[in-house]
Amino acid sequence: MNTLLMKIVITGSLGNIGQPLAEILVQQGHAVSVISSKPEKQRAIEALGAKAAIGTLEDADFLTTTFTGADAVFAMVPPNFAELDQVDYYRRLAGGYAQAIARAGVPRVVHLSSYGAHLDHGTGFILGSHHAERLLNELFGVALTHLRPGYFYTNLFSFAGMIKGQGRMGANYGGDDPLVLVHPRDIAAAAAEELTTTARASPVRYVASDEQPASEVARVLGEAIGRPGLQWLTFSDEQTRRAMEQRGLPVHLVTNFVEMGASTHSGALREDYDQHQPAVLGPTKVADFAREFAAFYEKA
Repeated sequence: MNTLLMKIVITGSLGNIGQPLAEILVQQGHAVSVISSKPEKQRAIEALGAKAAIGTLEDADFLTTTFTGADAVFAMVPPNFAELDQVDYYRRLAGGYAQAIARAGVPRVVHLSSYGAHLDHGTGFILGSHHAERLLNELFGVALTHLRPGYFYTNLFSFAGMIKGQGRMGANYGGDDPLVLVHPRDIAAAAAEELTTTARASPVRYVASDEQPASEVARVLGEAIGRPGLQWLTFSDEQTRRAMEQRGLPVHLVTNFVEMGASTHSGALREDYDQHQPAVLGPTKVADFAREFAAFYEKA
């Protein structure tokens, strides 16, 4: 690990990854700047001991100014489901990052990507990460690492309503499908390691906390919320599509969610992960997350 204090810029504001990442780096003594598009976030950022950089990620000049003098940048594309063309959205932000990184002369970049980013089709939202990786790979003279986390535990919160209403979980993936699960805190810890390392940067690092079949995830969550025997059913792509459309989700979101789920069910998303698994998994296991899920479920 690097014992020298560094200047590090975090994009993505104080989200599920950005906040714990900022906390880790500030605690280590680094000078941290956090970019947020919301002026009201400034006080919370400064309360962590970081500097707030208020501006939009779509502004390459703002990014260049903010990145100038930084030893490392954590670059992520925040989710924006309002964007009709997700690939174009990822390309725009990644292109702006690449331009600003090159102009500012940033030597170290850690990019938040996703497992499945090795694929060039059929992955829904994750296809955006594939194109972002390709754009950033064109940078010259930059030590670049793509962090590829698995399935976020926090995605499981979206099943709370279905469990309450139908007494089950269900999607176009589930059952005995093996899941690669990760907690945002564990992603933040891996990002902090990568941002501050002096060792030769690895082009790709997979991040995971636990590996369990969907049926076991359902069982553990069910026990935590007082629903023993909770099942995670697997629906067809068409059933999933119809259910989402009936809930009023826009077509572009439905298409992306169905594609992503189908590639989870087929195992395509984790093919490259299986060949390059992390030597050590993060500490947050399904049983640990189940307590967070139970607290969320109670309020849902």
